[in-house]
Amino acid sequence: MTDCGCEKARRDLEEYLRHEVCKTEQSDIAEHLANCEGCRDEALVATTLTEVLARACKESAPEELRDQVLAKLRAVQAAH
Repeated sequence: MTDCGCEKARRDLEEYLRHEVCKTEQSDIAEHLANCEGCRDEALVATTLTEVLARACKESAPEELRDQVLAKLRAVQAAH
């Protein structure tokens, strides 16, 4: 394996974390992250942010807020 370097690792980080790169690139980036603390920290931040957003998207809005948003949407649609 050849270390892909910080520029490539950071450029392809999101795709790497979503497993959207080819196996060779996956291995190269994994090797780089294992040996580069800065890129590994960036990957940790990206992973943590993704997990927090995923949890937040699963939560339901309070019923009152939901009703207010729907009422506003209906009013805007009626005006057009």
